[in-house]
Amino acid sequence: MIAYLKGRLVHKEPAFVIIDVHGIGYQVMISLSTYSEIKDREDITLQTVLVVREDAHILYGFASSAEKIMFQQLVSVNGIGPGTAMMVLSSMGAADLRSAIIKEEVHTLQSVKGIGAKTAQRLILELKDKVRKEGGEGLTGPNSQAAHNNIRAEALTALMTLGFSRQAAEKSIDAVLKKSGNSLSLEDLVKIALKSA
Repeated sequence: MIAYLKGRLVHKEPAFVIIDVHGIGYQVMISLSTYSEIKDREDITLQTVLVVREDAHILYGFASSAEKIMFQQLVSVNGIGPGTAMMVLSSMGAADLRSAIIKEEVHTLQSVKGIGAKTAQRLILELKDKVRKEGGEGLTGPNSQAAHNNIRAEALTALMTLGFSRQAAEKSIDAVLKKSGNSLSLEDLVKIALKSA
């Protein structure tokens, strides 16, 4: 798994970029949100997801971890592939998408090319609880709340990597956060959650 790429931006188009990493050029598919974010910087870092198909290995890149997480959640929904997920993120952006899911705005989701009424309803049904648990509403709020959401998501990933089920990991992390608030570092949160799991 390629988690991120850090290198020199050698080519940029609205749908993809080419990043030179130590002499190797990686073509990375991007959303319009990421395209706007990277502007004309020479050195960039993109969070990435590698999608393996029978006929190709495709890298998808994101300017923020919030957008990457949203992409991963979108492709987990039956009927939404990576191309459609990028279309959604290009049309709305991660924060607007989270808001539309939480508020169950079917019409807003349907306004995206490739998303019909049934897919929009399925998307809301399958992602609403996940987005709420990860604190989706906080993405438009203060930076401290967004940082807190990232720490929670990273701790969740760490526990799942260590073999915990998603449900057990979320329960443990939420219990720790309820007791201690937002003051813990990622390392402390994982250590305490491991003891209480």
